[in-house]
Amino acid sequence: MIGFEETEVTPDLRAWMQDYRPGGVILFSRNLVNPEQIAKLTNDLQALAGETPLLIAIDQEGGRVSRLPSDFTIFPPAATVAQSGSTELAYQAAAVTAKELRSVGINMNMAPVLDIHTNPANPIIGNRAFGTEPERVCQMGAATIAGLQDHRVLACGKHFPGHGDTSTDSHLELPTVQATRQRLETIELKPFRYAIERGLHAIMTAHVHYPALDPTYPATLSSTILSGLLRQELGFSGVIVSDDLEMRAILDHAAVGDAAIRSLQAGADMLLICKSRLLATDTVEALRRAVASQELTPTQIEASLGRIHAVKQQFVYPYHPIDLSTISRTVGTASHRQVLASIMNQTNPIA
Repeated sequence: MIGFEETEVTPDLRAWMQDYRPGGVILFSRNLVNPEQIAKLTNDLQALAGETPLLIAIDQEGGRVSRLPSDFTIFPPAATVAQSGSTELAYQAAAVTAKELRSVGINMNMAPVLDIHTNPANPIIGNRAFGTEPERVCQMGAATIAGLQDHRVLACGKHFPGHGDTSTDSHLELPTVQATRQRLETIELKPFRYAIERGLHAIMTAHVHYPALDPTYPATLSSTILSGLLRQELGFSGVIVSDDLEMRAILDHAAVGDAAIRSLQAGADMLLICKSRLLATDTVEALRRAVASQELTPTQIEASLGRIHAVKQQFVYPYHPIDLSTISRTVGTASHRQVLASIMNQTNPIA
């Protein structure tokens, strides 16, 4: 899954997509101008995908992690939604977000954050989490997942097995969480286990080192964590998505191609390269070499493709281009803004 810089499908992007055939794209604020432009962009991207439609993703958590322009209904951060005390409002907010995303051709949301904000010094999670207690994060996370997935947007819980107790930012360096296995079981893992039991279909890995789980590798590169803990112990059968492999937590320690191979070997299904086309190219070429040399086995690749195909069957097929004339009936409507007003009326916004 790749990101790119443009607001339209340029000849260069078209050529790259046709040569390398990614399974998905992720959109950021830099790609998005207004609802009609977004729909045209997603239509054009899907037209390049041929018979296998793309997962088209976005980070639309609400609050400071919101990529959509102001035409859309933009909800406050998860902590504010949770402060309402209403799982019904959390569900409604996610449902509104899903309807507006689908109306412009986006079928996957890299949300909700299932991390628990247990470390006040955490520089990256903060109010992106639903709270500081597992029970609240479980309930609000599950409601958000249901609101998205009931309206045909694939939810992606993050960041497994938990980014809430870090004191550094994995965009800039590799954090370490020194928690014991018992502490991880009773705190961090609870929202993920709860969400998996209730039908979460995609999970994003954390670029975080947990010595109690794996003395050597961060979660994104750890077979003990992804294949052992997430697949076997927690019984997750959906798609495991790596966090962005361009982040310093990874690139400071490994070439992107080597990290990509190790992540797939560990159990990831889909690799995220959020910006650099050069690094995306390096990644695909490294994976091709790894398959040719049997460093990655056909069995591994087929299993991942099968899981990706299963979520596409549920959330992407049958694919139909967006009719741009219908968007205004959904985006930013009065009824959607009323859901936002209901949340704000029940909370004191958390900065």
